[in-house]
This record gives sequence, C-alpha cells and structure tokens, in this order.
Amino acid sequence: MPPGNREDTGTMPGVKASPLLSGLSSRESLTNRSKDAKQMEAEQSAGAASDVSGHWREVDWRSVTGEVRRLQVRIVKAVETGRWGRVKALQRLLTTSRSGKLLAVRRVTENQGRKTPGVDGESWDTPEKKIAAVGTLRGRGYRPLPLRRIYIPKSNGKRRPLGIPTMKDRAMQALHLLALDPVAETTADQNSYGFRQKRRCADAVDGCAIALRRRGSSPWILEGDIRGCFDNISHDWLLAHVPMDRAILRKWLKAGYMEKQVLHATEEGTPQGGIISPVLANLALDGLDRRLREQYPLRGKGSDRGRKAGVHLVRYADDFIITGKTKELLEDEMKPLVESFLSERGLELSAEKTKITHIEEGFDFLGQNVRRYSHGKLWVKPSKKNIHTFLDKVRSHVKKSLHAPAWRLATELNRMTRGWALYHRHVKSTRIFSSVDRAIFIALWRWALRRHPRKGKRWLMRRYFARRGGRSWCFFGSRRKPDGAKMVVWLFHATSLPFSIYTKVKRDSNPYHPAWEMYFEERESKHMARTLAGRAVLLHLWRSQGGNCSACGLPISRETGWHSHHVVPKVLGGHDGATNRQLLHPECHRQLHSRLARLHRCVLQEAFGRLEPCELETLTHGS
Repeated sequence: MPPGNREDTGTMPGVKASPLLSGLSSRESLTNRSKDAKQMEAEQSAGAASDVSGHWREVDWRSVTGEVRRLQVRIVKAVETGRWGRVKALQRLLTTSRSGKLLAVRRVTENQGRKTPGVDGESWDTPEKKIAAVGTLRGRGYRPLPLRRIYIPKSNGKRRPLGIPTMKDRAMQALHLLALDPVAETTADQNSYGFRQKRRCADAVDGCAIALRRRGSSPWILEGDIRGCFDNISHDWLLAHVPMDRAILRKWLKAGYMEKQVLHATEEGTPQGGIISPVLANLALDGLDRRLREQYPLRGKGSDRGRKAGVHLVRYADDFIITGKTKELLEDEMKPLVESFLSERGLELSAEKTKITHIEEGFDFLGQNVRRYSHGKLWVKPSKKNIHTFLDKVRSHVKKSLHAPAWRLATELNRMTRGWALYHRHVKSTRIFSSVDRAIFIALWRWALRRHPRKGKRWLMRRYFARRGGRSWCFFGSRRKPDGAKMVVWLFHATSLPFSIYTKVKRDSNPYHPAWEMYFEERESKHMARTLAGRAVLLHLWRSQGGNCSACGLPISRETGWHSHHVVPKVLGGHDGATNRQLLHPECHRQLHSRLARLHRCVLQEAFGRLEPCELETLTHGS
C-alpha cells in the first residue's frame, strides 16, 4: 500500500516544531552529513555534467527531467520519514542544479504569460536569451524587482489585482517550486483539490456529491469563502511554516509592486500572478481538515461523536464546504473553529459569501449546482449563474463579430462552447446543453439578420445554415486554404458531446511518489483519450506513440501540450496524413526544427547554391 494511504498523524511541516523550520539540531546534522556526503557529491557531479550544453536547442530534456524527478522522489521519501534536515539539503541541491534551472526557464517561457513582461519590460523570446537566463538563477545576491500591478474584471463587477513578476523572478519561483511542491503534495489535506498536481475542479465537485449522496449523509452545508485570501495571508506565518529558503521567500513577499509608476510596499499577502503563490496559499490552508478531525474523529477515541456529527470538508483553493448534521452544529461549532484556524494565518471568512444552506435548497460550487430534489435524488447540474455568464459572453462576442467572416466566428465559438461543455460533461447537463445550443442559434440568426438587412430569410438560411447528419440548421462558414482548397468550418454543438462519468482521483494519491506512478499514467491516458475525442488523426498518433513524445520519449499530457510535426515538410511535398506526422512536446518540436534547419541549409546550399537567402529560409522551414 502506498505510503500516502496512511492517516494524517505525526508531525507536520506546518507546525513550528518541525526541524526544517526551527533549524536542524547539531546531532541530526552531524549524522546526516556523514551519511549523505558521498551521495550528494554524486548528485552534484550529475548536475555539473548537464552543464556542458551550450545551446538551448541542444538540451537533453529527457535527462534533465529524469534528474529533477529523482530528486523530487527523494524529497518525498525524506518528508514521509520526518527527516527534515535531509529535505532541506535535497531542496538546496535541486535549486542549485543545472537541470532544475533549465526546467524553470522552460516553464516560464512556454506558459501562456510568456510574452507578458514585468516592470523591466524584458521577455526571453530567443534560444540565446533562454540559455543565458539559466546562468542568472542564483540565490547569492538575488534581489527580486517589484511586481507590475494590473487588474482583471471579476464576475461581481469588481476588479481583481494581479502582480506580474519579471521573467527572472518568475523563473526563480518556478525553480524553488520544483523543490517545494513535492513537500506540499505529501503533506496536503486529502480533500484539497485546488492548484494541485493531477487534480481538477471535477474532483472537488465529485467529492461533494460523494459526501452528500450516501445514505444518512448530513443535510446541512457551510459554504465558506475566504475574504481576499491571496491578499491577506500573514507574512510572519508563511516565513515560520513554509518549508523553503526563508531568505528567498522573504524577498518575494517584501518585493512590493509598481502601480502608475509608484512603488507600494507589501506587508501582507502573496501576489496573485506569481507562479509559487497558489502553493503558498495551499500550504497556509492545509491543516483545516486535520483540525476538524481532531474535534470530530472518525476512528479511535471519540469516533462515535465524529460519526454522529457527519462533518466532511471539501476544499478547492479558498472555496470550501463543510457538511454537518444540524444547522446549530455548523453555526456554533464549525464556523468558530474555521474562523480561529484562519485568524492564525491573518485570514477571515467573507460575510457576504459564507452561508449555511440545506441540501434541499441546493448550493453553487465551482460553477455547478448541487441539490437534493423532492424525489430523494441528488443532482449536480451547471449553475444558473454559470450558464448566464457563458451565454452573455457568447452573445457579446457574436455582436462584436458583425463584420467577421462566418468561418472565423464559428471557429471562435467552437473554442468557447467546447471548453464550457467539456467542463460540464460529467454532470447532469443534457437538457441544459440543448437550451444553450438553442440560445447560440438565436444569437447567430440575429447576427445574420443584422449582417444582411436587405436579404430574405431563405437566402440567409442557404448562406449560413445547412443540414449535417441528422441535425438541421447547422451554422457553417467556408474559407480557402493557402493551396486553394475549400474548407468548411461547422459550428460545434454542446449536445454532440456525450455524457461521461468522471472517476475522482484517490484522496491519498501523490504524483511525486513512485508507488502512484502507474495509477496516474492510467488516469492521464483516459483523460487524453477524452481530450482528443473527435480528432481522429491526433488520437491515432498519440496512441501509436504510446502516449509519449517521439523526440524525448517523455509522456505527452494536457499539462505539457503538444505540437503536430510533419516529418517531410509541406513545402517539400509532405502531406497531412498520419504517416507523415508525429506528436512532439512544443520545446522538442522547436528543438527538432532547429536541427533540421541547420542540416537542410547545408544540403540546400550545396544543391542550390544559386538561391537567395530568403529562398533558402523558405525551404528550410517546415510546418
């Protein structure tokens, strides 16, 4: 049985008695130093060996990932045995290794915010800048720059502040996150699902359904929401309890932010927008489940009281629910307990969003509505607020696209509708999908009427709608490909997505523990098959490659992303068939094209020496 299956007992890194946090005792230090010296030297040699790479496109990512993975596994095992001195030593080894720095730079230059600069205006958009940045990730003399403050709209009309770090500060956070996340995953609450590896909103929603669906389950729910969680976490608590380099953490917390060219100090909170901020927030909130179990145990002494209370916690980031047998239990005991727990961390509950609800009235959680109806069945459906927000977004986009080509409008709506439907496909949503499809059709029909006010309805129907399969009035648009071929883009319908039963992740699973590796591989395989459903060629390629990248051999997942590579470039006569395509990681794809470009350039220079440089550039760039 994997070690993660054990009950949450013993010393936690969140308590001040932890050797990692209070300082390593001299006896343990001397013992560990003699035992680990040789092994540490070997690891340092391995890290130095990877330093020979002089170009970003020549990095052996399989070797780099394997080295970091081995260190993370050792960190997990050290946490499980309570050897916090060894945890600290392994974290230092990882954050100073060349492999860790390479992965950190790769992460911040491949995510969605890679083109968003900080206050210094810099971005690492070339291989030369990326490989040079690896050498700048050093703890000694490191001084983070202030964050660039921006605001994004919230659903309630307010604005959420975001702090954008510089590229170097993002990479430093990603580097230390490689060493901190294995600790956070090993010590996390079992019913926590937000901002964690291999866990999703669907796991939290399914956790609610399981807790409330069983016979004799608690009918009352405390809906908890923490006021300004990221903005108000106590710096003192984080510095005293987070198991990482305190000097680095203090510099991040006290870096301040720039708004309208004015520097503002930060005395509390962790910035929303930082790579490491979600894990810091999780570490601050972990322990609530254990606090509840101390008061209401399900096993051992006092378990009768615990079972009668029917207390269960499900948390996703700063949103959580707690079930209870009676309203008085939640009001008089649970709520004060939660408030006491949060006050230690400088946090408090939001009065306007925290409430106690009966299951027959239902409650909204992560965009879903959970309710037990009069017939006794518990149903989980998309919430009305979530549906209205989505349709408002669709209608607004359609109105703004009055002069856009039909094929482009269909493409953008497909992206929006498919993402929304995939999120809700695991709940009772068939009728709601049908009503959403109808609402989108009405919006598109009005779009067509406004676009062609002098045309008749029959003309509009023939121009933008047709019968496809067994469905009438299917919206479509057509365009010409670069080769002159005509391509038709059809509108995606939410009802075309079949219902899928979701299997919740096991509570005690740990993605960094080798005992759970096969479990997560099987889950990821099923998830990828569902993600690629409807895209036959990509699904065929992924399965034929065993789910791995053809270049580095590492797994391809939704987190890593993928590119479709043409073995024979299309400009050299290659086709789009599956026999001429491979799935690669984005960085592996760029790495491969860099090598092929150099090879092709040499061959073409020899064969077509008369060509101009611009013509050579065209020939050496595949798809």
